[in-house]
Amino acid sequence: MQQEKWMSLLGLANRARKIISGEELVVKEIKSNKAKLVLISKDASINTTKKIQDKCTFYKIPFRFVQSRNQLGHAIGKFERVVVAVLDEGFAQKLSSMLDE
Repeated sequence: MQQEKWMSLLGLANRARKIISGEELVVKEIKSNKAKLVLISKDASINTTKKIQDKCTFYKIPFRFVQSRNQLGHAIGKFERVVVAVLDEGFAQKLSSMLDE
């Protein structure tokens, strides 16, 4: 049940145009400090996961893991997505608390 709630909230953030998906675009948002939270799928490649985690750690951006790329993509109405950056502080805080439960 909790899983569906975070997916709904991410979908809402997407409709509000407060997210970016795709590895290179997310890295760009992390570097410019616009990303407030990064979501990474657990089935992402080792290289992608390490690259995103290292960037987030260096730029002090929080990140969370979600079950699969299918879930992440489905939540934002697209095909599979490996990484998504949330650009709004409010959405980021709420998603963070939902995923930590």
